Amino acid sequence: MEIKFHSTVIMTEEFEQMKSFYQNILQQKIEFDFGNCIGFKNGLSLWKLKEEYPIAKKLGRIFDKSGNKNLEICFETDDFELVVENLKNYNLNYLHEETEELWGQQTVRFYDPEKNLVEIGETIPCFVKRFKRQGMSIEEVSKRTSVPIEFVEQICN
Repeated sequence: MEIKFHSTVIMTEEFEQMKSFYQNILQQKIEFDFGNCIGFKNGLSLWKLKEEYPIAKKLGRIFDKSGNKNLEICFETDDFELVVENLKNYNLNYLHEETEELWGQQTVRFYDPEKNLVEIGETIPCFVKRFKRQGMSIEEVSKRTSVPIEFVEQICN
């Protein structure tokens, strides 16, 4: 018997607004579209619940306009500076603009239209290479980033 992860679903009231946000601002491509449910190629899905659905009947009114405090939707890019610059074209509600995490990854966090927290960060190879370019040894990069030495060597060679 095998159980395989399929996707993460955001249940939304503002389906078209959320669809536009993820398609246009975060550049996600739709893999399937069932009208009130879409799946992006990355495994994220949006679902506009109807009152007659069993899950809606069980959960009742599930939409909280203050956002989900236990969820972060994470994206990564090798073009962090370019993405951050492009985000300035949109009126986003930021948790924080560019910051460096304790392990060295640059991130930016903002909210989607229904106040779910969205993160965009550098890929691991991106920030490992950045530290190496700054003159750190393989061992120093590993210590700074918590990335195992073998992986740092693989990335930098």
